[in-house]
Amino acid sequence: MTTISKKVCLLGDFAVGKTSLIRRFVYNRFEDQYLSTIGVKVSRKTVFVPRSEEMVELIIMLWDLAGGQEFDNVRTSYLRGVSGGVLVCDLCRASTLDSLPKYTNELAHINAKLPLVIAANKADLLDQHQVGIDQVEKVASMLNAPYYLTSAKQGEGVETLFRQLGKLLIG
Repeated sequence: MTTISKKVCLLGDFAVGKTSLIRRFVYNRFEDQYLSTIGVKVSRKTVFVPRSEEMVELIIMLWDLAGGQEFDNVRTSYLRGVSGGVLVCDLCRASTLDSLPKYTNELAHINAKLPLVIAANKADLLDQHQVGIDQVEKVASMLNAPYYLTSAKQGEGVETLFRQLGKLLIG
């Protein structure tokens, strides 16, 4: 069996749920308490992904990067060596969807051909949504990235998002 290790960065504005998505994927848990990420936090999970006629053991190194303009200068150094990205927006805050092209540009400076996926997070909070699926589809099309509706709180779409990214990483 082939073993591959890949660095994946999660990018998005503050409080979109990057840390919660990682926590749900890696540990299958959710915490309501909001703690802002300062700088970067690295987590790891091993998954098995089919490739051709074999299963690949994929070690995903998940880099949870702080959101917000105050971290713009240091974020670039954390992106070195990245193999893929998860762009995270909060369906309850329209401005977070508008920020995704900025994060895509940051990644493009490192490697223009990185596999990207979009996590349209907080899908469970329907009564608070400010962003429609059509808006997410438009941005996803513009960025040439598949999107997934996710809920870190309930776990909806989280496993699918990361497994699909895993397939793109080993492509």
